[in-house]
Amino acid sequence: MKQLDDAQQARLPRDTSGQGNHESLNAAQTRPARTEARRATVVGCEIDRLDFDEAVALCERLIETRGSAQHMAINVAKLIAMREDEQLRRSVLQSELVTADGQAVVWASRLLNDPVPARVAGIDLMHSLFARAELKGYRVYILGAKREVLDRAVTRIRYIYPDLAIVGHRDGYYDESEEELIAADIAAAQPHILFVAMSSPRKEYFLARRRETMKVPFVMGVGGSIDVVAGLRRRAPVILQRLGLEWLFRLLQEPRRLGRRYLTTNTRFVLLVTREFVATRLARPKPTH
Repeated sequence: MKQLDDAQQARLPRDTSGQGNHESLNAAQTRPARTEARRATVVGCEIDRLDFDEAVALCERLIETRGSAQHMAINVAKLIAMREDEQLRRSVLQSELVTADGQAVVWASRLLNDPVPARVAGIDLMHSLFARAELKGYRVYILGAKREVLDRAVTRIRYIYPDLAIVGHRDGYYDESEEELIAADIAAAQPHILFVAMSSPRKEYFLARRRETMKVPFVMGVGGSIDVVAGLRRRAPVILQRLGLEWLFRLLQEPRRLGRRYLTTNTRFVLLVTREFVATRLARPKPTH
């Protein structure tokens, strides 16, 4: 990985979980990877009890098996959406690795006494996998975002990780009739990791249809992370990430697009967690004297 000056380092995502800096490439190797990680349940969604380094280690193990594994990042919006979208729910349930992308999800798990150890931010995991891929020789393919945004992001990624093998990239603005050919092109490139930079649930639907035919060892949806890499959007300061206020920073950048969605999903999430918390309390056996 290329050595960066202070200004460039500041633009890189950092592990904000308090579990350590994910750019230490040896950290993931010092802990045993879990083949069947125990899962917590947060308002009906099972989430792996893994911290950041453990998640990276499991990603690497899944890549090495040369099977077909999928990572799913869970935030409040996806928790709410999967309650009404059966196809999305199946995609989550069938994913080999499910991590808490939002700090609110971590807090809810603790409140409900079924805790996950830390937030595993998708953009941090993506950068850590770029670094692992550069070191281990894994081939990478990136699908999604607008063409000019993706081109700019790929240029930056190649600058930061000069030895990274990006075997292909393609924007996400294509006609449905092109999907089969795109999936065939990805399969022909034989990447070890496929990053899908599309919004939910489009990326989950795409992977549900094409994951088996593409035969990529590890697939991961990265949403708007490529926009951040390209410099189109800014990421919240670390202090806001640790306070669980990254959503507010995004809202201030895009109030028209995100305002109504955040109001409805956040309100529903709070109500669901409150209802489950009360139900759990009432279900507890009363102490005997």
